Amino acid sequence: MASRVRKGATKALRVLTRPVRRAQGRGGKGPGGLVVEPYRGYGSRDEVFLIGRVFRQSPGIPGEDPDSLRAQWRDLRRRIARRAIAGAAVTARFGDDAVRVETDRDGYFRLHLHPRTRPAAPGEWHAVDLLLDADPPIPAEGAVFIPPDQCRVVVVSDIDDTVMRTGVANKLTMLWRLFVEDAESRVAFPGVAALYRALHAGAGGGEGNPMLYVSRAPWGLYEMLSEFFQRHGIPAGPVLFLREWGLSWTHPLPRRATDHKQALIRHMLALYRDLPFVLIGDSGQHDPEVYAQIVEENPGRVLAVYIRNVSRDSARVEEIVRLAGAVARAGSSLVLAGDSVAMAEHAAAIGLIAPEAVAGVADEHAAAETDTRRETARITPDLAGSAAEDPIAPEAIAEALAGDGAVPATLVVEPATPAALPRLEA
Repeated sequence: MASRVRKGATKALRVLTRPVRRAQGRGGKGPGGLVVEPYRGYGSRDEVFLIGRVFRQSPGIPGEDPDSLRAQWRDLRRRIARRAIAGAAVTARFGDDAVRVETDRDGYFRLHLHPRTRPAAPGEWHAVDLLLDADPPIPAEGAVFIPPDQCRVVVVSDIDDTVMRTGVANKLTMLWRLFVEDAESRVAFPGVAALYRALHAGAGGGEGNPMLYVSRAPWGLYEMLSEFFQRHGIPAGPVLFLREWGLSWTHPLPRRATDHKQALIRHMLALYRDLPFVLIGDSGQHDPEVYAQIVEENPGRVLAVYIRNVSRDSARVEEIVRLAGAVARAGSSLVLAGDSVAMAEHAAAIGLIAPEAVAGVADEHAAAETDTRRETARITPDLAGSAAEDPIAPEAIAEALAGDGAVPATLVVEPATPAALPRLEA
């Protein structure tokens, strides 16, 4: 156990100090200490968005072995001692457009560009040229995801208790689960990696569907989440955090944050206005409430809502009932899933993924030695006459979710003819 902890601690230290060693600017090796740190962005053929940060960190020691334990501990101290730079000017260029912005009080900058010409380079990820106004100026490069022409759907997924088990907001817990615990199933939900690869590939196998991730965690966990995605083979995509916690020695508690998840999803619905959406979340937090509102505001835009059933609280039934009603009135589908296999089976049925991809999800799930699956309960809403106002009886949901609680229930709510993507021609 002790050797495993030491090995895990070494891996964790490398991840924590990686951004220090990869710093774009003078905070890596030279004097001055200014660094530009862009995060993965997203966009369309008409507009792109990217978030980044400017801060000052002490330079490293020339000639020192970056992989030595002493250098890594020094790099960790350098990261902790970073100082955000407010009011710094950053100029971004993408295609034939350019914009100049200033960083906020936490050192963050937010870019919005409107290129008139498409990127010449092939692929889904495209470079954004950045230049920090300093003496001398500091160049950097960001990256934005632009869906290819063949993409057919946009997937928006929560991370916490949806892709990975609870702990994303706790650095120590996340580090322990990422690098010390042996079984990958203790970190990622079984089958989730295979499912997300299938959703990204689409039914055609090469659609490159956008995978956009949202989280309530702070930007400080960005590198650890990137490592988590890589270790589990989950398709990388822009990760949109809902807030910066603003922790410091003088302000040790997180600032009060409003829930911007609805605003983010509304923004993405407007950006990808010609594409249908799939929303994935969990039953343990506010996803059912948020997604119900989104579906009600945008009838016909959301093909399916997948909610991972992680809650044993009977009080959540009311929120699931509201979400099920909103989905039913919109002609969409809701899958409250005890496991990833149920989501995959439904996704294949409505043309989101290739039918053969379900077996890959099932194999990944079975390899994790999880509990036996419960039989799926299915409800077809009554949309006739006055019943359309309340198409699903609350007691029907409660009955479907009833049980001893040892194994989460799986519930599918969909109309007799569910909305689906058009089948691909052979």
